[in-house]
Amino acid sequence: MEAVAKLRNCPSSPRKMRLVVDTIRGVEVEKALNILRFNPKAVSPKVEKLLLSAIANWENKNDGESVEDANLYVKQAFVDQGRTLKRFQPAPFGRAYRIRKRSNHVTIIVDSKEVEA
Repeated sequence: MEAVAKLRNCPSSPRKMRLVVDTIRGVEVEKALNILRFNPKAVSPKVEKLLLSAIANWENKNDGESVEDANLYVKQAFVDQGRTLKRFQPAPFGRAYRIRKRSNHVTIIVDSKEVEA
């Protein structure tokens, strides 16, 4: 049974977040946590916290099972664009440059792999 965790309106660009999320897609949960813990990107702690939330959601759905025995893996992980805040910055000759402060929405779905005997 799968569990979902979502992070909404994260204040970083979707392109930067996708670089981190792409590294954990389809990977086992323990390995994904290690990848995120040692990733130098600034958004990796947020994704790590979201993955821990997805694991906790899975534990709440499946009361009798443990995470170690279930062979949890990241089934889906994707990033969507959030709202963009538009700001202006002074430029030479009395002009103004538009600054776009982007945000994103991250969704992580974890599921257990069925062990074939």
